[in-house]
Amino acid sequence: MHQRFVTETRDAEPEVLWVGDSLIQNLFNSRIWDTSFCLMHSLNFGISGDRTENVLWRLQNGELENLSPKMIVLSVGQENYGDTPEKIAEGLQAICSLIRSKQPQAFLIVLTLLPRGSPDSPLRTRNVKVNEMMAEYVKGNSRLQLVNIDTGFVQVDGTISHHDMFDYMSLTQKGYSKAFEPVNELLTQLLQEMEGEVGRTEAEGSAD
Repeated sequence: MHQRFVTETRDAEPEVLWVGDSLIQNLFNSRIWDTSFCLMHSLNFGISGDRTENVLWRLQNGELENLSPKMIVLSVGQENYGDTPEKIAEGLQAICSLIRSKQPQAFLIVLTLLPRGSPDSPLRTRNVKVNEMMAEYVKGNSRLQLVNIDTGFVQVDGTISHHDMFDYMSLTQKGYSKAFEPVNELLTQLLQEMEGEVGRTEAEGSAD
């Protein structure tokens, strides 16, 4: 799939580039992709099972070439089984640094890791810690934003409804709509602001 993505960069002109693991890959098959993100001229570079180091390698080897998206959405780290929260956060930060250097014009959106597993699963604690470290990392950066996509997945008893995640890990159609609505709202807002800036620049140019 990596080679296919590299080939796509030669012809595609996305406004929004999506990069990550299965959460991003499977987003392509969701209703919210069809009704919202597809209309934003999106390009999906998600690969199921990818860890932070896999995504970093892909982006170092062609997937950021030839493109000039307005926004890049990143979601990875869920598949880093066996890694500490610190190592996952470091991997995410390395990816962010690479994206900022190769695509300085793009607004970078990083998604929080969702709660996973049963109430006593160590993955729950791991993901919370990663999210806390990434929240500190993005502070003060006007071109980088962390979006919390956990819009109430954990119920009062600590479980996650199978209507949202059918195996405590993979989002259902309802789950995708629930998790990605905050992303949809931010992207819509940013696109409108960017179009407004272009309009003002063109008007000022005409006045001159």
